[in-house]
Amino acid sequence: MSITLLNPNELPQLDAYHQVSVATGSKLIFVAGQVSWDVDGNTIGVGDLATQVEQSYLNVGIALAEVGATFADVAKLTVYVVDWTPDKMTQFSEGVTRAASKLGITPNAPGTLIGVAALSSPEHLVEVEATAVLH
Repeated sequence: MSITLLNPNELPQLDAYHQVSVATGSKLIFVAGQVSWDVDGNTIGVGDLATQVEQSYLNVGIALAEVGATFADVAKLTVYVVDWTPDKMTQFSEGVTRAASKLGITPNAPGTLIGVAALSSPEHLVEVEATAVLH
Protein backbone atom coordinates (compact mmCIF):
# COMPACT_ATOMS: atom_id res chain seq x y z
CA MET A 1 0.00 0.00 0.00
CA SER A 2 1.30 3.46 -0.82
CA ILE A 3 -0.45 5.31 2.04
CA THR A 4 0.37 4.96 5.74
CA LEU A 5 -2.03 6.73 8.11
CA LEU A 6 -0.74 7.90 11.49
CA ASN A 7 -1.94 9.64 14.64
CA PRO A 8 1.00 11.11 16.60
CA ASN A 9 0.63 10.49 20.34
CA GLU A 10 0.94 14.23 20.99
CA LEU A 11 -2.14 15.07 18.86
CA PRO A 12 -5.80 14.19 19.48
CA GLN A 13 -6.66 10.59 18.62
CA LEU A 14 -9.75 10.99 16.44
CA ASP A 15 -11.98 8.22 15.13
CA ALA A 16 -13.15 10.16 12.07
CA TYR A 17 -9.72 10.57 10.44
CA HIS A 18 -5.97 10.32 10.95
CA GLN A 19 -3.77 13.36 11.52
CA VAL A 20 -0.97 12.37 9.11
CA SER A 21 -0.73 10.54 5.80
CA VAL A 22 2.60 9.32 4.43
CA ALA A 23 2.55 8.71 0.68
CA THR A 24 5.28 6.51 -0.78
CA GLY A 25 4.00 5.83 -4.28
CA SER A 26 5.11 7.24 -7.58
CA LYS A 27 1.80 8.14 -9.23
CA LEU A 28 -0.26 11.05 -7.88
CA ILE A 29 -3.98 11.22 -8.57
CA PHE A 30 -5.90 14.45 -8.10
CA VAL A 31 -9.67 14.02 -8.18
CA ALA A 32 -11.57 17.21 -8.96
CA GLY A 33 -14.23 18.24 -6.49
CA GLN A 34 -17.16 15.86 -6.81
CA VAL A 35 -20.71 17.01 -6.18
CA SER A 36 -23.89 14.92 -5.98
CA TRP A 37 -24.47 14.56 -9.71
CA ASP A 38 -25.59 11.35 -11.32
CA VAL A 39 -24.12 10.25 -14.65
CA ASP A 40 -26.54 12.53 -16.51
CA GLY A 41 -25.60 15.64 -14.50
CA ASN A 42 -28.76 15.61 -12.35
CA THR A 43 -28.31 16.63 -8.73
CA ILE A 44 -29.11 13.80 -6.31
CA GLY A 45 -30.60 14.81 -2.94
CA VAL A 46 -31.56 18.44 -3.53
CA GLY A 47 -31.81 20.05 -0.09
CA ASP A 48 -30.56 16.88 1.68
CA LEU A 49 -26.99 17.22 3.01
CA ALA A 50 -26.59 13.54 3.99
CA THR A 51 -27.67 12.31 0.55
CA GLN A 52 -25.41 14.79 -1.21
CA VAL A 53 -22.43 13.79 0.96
CA GLU A 54 -23.11 10.14 0.18
CA GLN A 55 -23.33 10.73 -3.58
CA SER A 56 -20.24 12.95 -3.59
CA TYR A 57 -18.17 10.25 -1.86
CA LEU A 58 -19.54 7.62 -4.26
CA ASN A 59 -18.50 9.85 -7.17
CA VAL A 60 -14.98 10.15 -5.71
CA GLY A 61 -14.93 6.35 -5.56
CA ILE A 62 -15.92 6.14 -9.24
CA ALA A 63 -13.18 8.60 -10.22
CA LEU A 64 -10.57 6.69 -8.21
CA ALA A 65 -11.63 3.34 -9.70
CA GLU A 66 -11.21 4.73 -13.22
CA VAL A 67 -7.44 4.95 -12.61
CA GLY A 68 -7.12 1.77 -10.55
CA ALA A 69 -7.22 3.45 -7.14
CA THR A 70 -9.47 3.09 -4.10
CA PHE A 71 -10.08 5.05 -0.92
CA ALA A 72 -7.17 3.05 0.58
CA ASP A 73 -4.93 5.08 -1.75
CA VAL A 74 -6.31 8.46 -0.66
CA ALA A 75 -3.72 10.64 1.07
CA LYS A 76 -6.01 13.64 1.69
CA LEU A 77 -9.65 14.64 1.34
CA THR A 78 -10.93 18.20 1.22
CA VAL A 79 -14.64 18.76 1.75
CA TYR A 80 -16.47 22.02 1.09
CA VAL A 81 -19.88 22.45 2.76
CA VAL A 82 -22.23 25.35 2.06
CA ASP A 83 -23.17 27.39 5.16
CA TRP A 84 -21.37 24.97 7.49
CA THR A 85 -22.28 24.98 11.16
CA PRO A 86 -21.32 22.29 13.70
CA ASP A 87 -24.96 21.19 14.05
CA LYS A 88 -24.71 19.80 10.49
CA MET A 89 -22.09 17.23 11.59
CA THR A 90 -24.74 14.56 12.22
CA GLN A 91 -26.06 14.84 8.64
CA PHE A 92 -22.54 14.97 7.25
CA SER A 93 -21.47 11.87 9.21
CA GLU A 94 -24.62 10.02 8.14
CA GLY A 95 -23.77 10.60 4.48
CA VAL A 96 -20.16 9.48 4.96
CA THR A 97 -21.32 6.36 6.82
CA ARG A 98 -23.79 5.42 4.08
CA ALA A 99 -21.18 5.93 1.34
CA ALA A 100 -18.57 3.96 3.30
CA SER A 101 -21.02 1.08 3.69
CA LYS A 102 -21.77 1.00 -0.04
CA LEU A 103 -18.07 1.27 -0.93
CA GLY A 104 -16.93 -1.20 1.74
CA ILE A 105 -14.39 1.28 3.12
CA THR A 106 -13.42 3.30 6.14
CA PRO A 107 -12.62 6.79 4.77
CA ASN A 108 -10.25 7.96 7.50
CA ALA A 109 -7.48 9.68 5.57
CA PRO A 110 -6.54 13.15 6.78
CA GLY A 111 -9.22 15.60 5.77
CA THR A 112 -10.18 19.21 5.90
CA LEU A 113 -13.79 20.40 6.07
CA ILE A 114 -14.25 23.98 4.88
CA GLY A 115 -17.43 26.00 5.19
CA VAL A 116 -18.17 28.04 2.07
CA ALA A 117 -20.83 30.55 1.07
CA ALA A 118 -21.76 28.72 -2.14
CA LEU A 119 -20.64 26.18 -4.72
CA SER A 120 -20.94 26.22 -8.52
CA SER A 121 -24.68 25.47 -8.43
CA PRO A 122 -27.18 26.63 -5.80
CA GLU A 123 -28.46 23.02 -5.56
CA HIS A 124 -25.07 21.72 -4.38
CA LEU A 125 -24.50 21.60 -0.62
CA VAL A 126 -21.18 19.72 -0.60
CA GLU A 127 -18.15 19.07 -2.80
CA VAL A 128 -15.45 16.48 -2.08
CA GLU A 129 -11.99 16.39 -3.66
CA ALA A 130 -9.27 13.79 -3.14
CA THR A 131 -5.55 13.32 -3.59
CA ALA A 132 -4.38 9.72 -3.90
CA VAL A 133 -1.08 7.94 -4.47
CA LEU A 134 -0.37 4.69 -6.36
CA HIS A 135 2.82 2.70 -6.82
